[in-house]
Amino acid sequence: MVAFLEELPVVMSTAVTSMPAVQEGADPVVGAARYVAVPPLMDSLLHDVRNPLNALSINLEVLSEKLKGETGEVPASQAKNIKAMRDQIQRVDGILRQFADFIVLRGGSAGDVGLSETTKRSLDVVAHESRRRRLKLQISIDPDLRVRLQDTTELSFFLIQALLRAFGRSEAGTEVGVAVRAEGSVAVLEVTDSAGSAPESVPDVVAALGLRCAQLGVDFQIRGGVCRFLFPRA
Repeated sequence: MVAFLEELPVVMSTAVTSMPAVQEGADPVVGAARYVAVPPLMDSLLHDVRNPLNALSINLEVLSEKLKGETGEVPASQAKNIKAMRDQIQRVDGILRQFADFIVLRGGSAGDVGLSETTKRSLDVVAHESRRRRLKLQISIDPDLRVRLQDTTELSFFLIQALLRAFGRSEAGTEVGVAVRAEGSVAVLEVTDSAGSAPESVPDVVAALGLRCAQLGVDFQIRGGVCRFLFPRA
């Protein structure tokens, strides 16, 4: 069910090194330890940052009320600034929630999950990384595809790891393809890069993906620059 590149060593590890492990001299064990610390820290960050965000939001509304004159409206010259501040507070809160959904490991149950929607959200989360590496993304996502998983929260894990693997293997200016499509009774997620049969920079990521897919009954295929997942459609 799981097809690995023949030249890749299979590292039996449930912990996956994130992007820092790509750096020269990084130890996979150290990288795994760093990754394990991230989810609880992110959860704490989300909780603690939302308190001052809420305070800013409340005080902004108080200020807005004080700026209203006899007409009951904020002067036009200041309304624009109030709206800009309100929008940015909401944006920061939304960004924190978005990243927390992909980092904080809460565990999930079996059920249906939107592959198309989760793929789009994953691309939003790694958008800065793709821009920083000056990569061109070729995206083709069939709408409204849903899949069945024994743990619905693991879909984001598959997506982020596959995308970061492709980014790490790609030279600046090259293309990374992301495709989501239906093929009969299965939904296919395919991430491609132009590195071909180049050695894996972080082989334990591939091994961990294969291990988790095998545990959840997901068909996982990887060969050169093509990383493919086949999920049963909901």
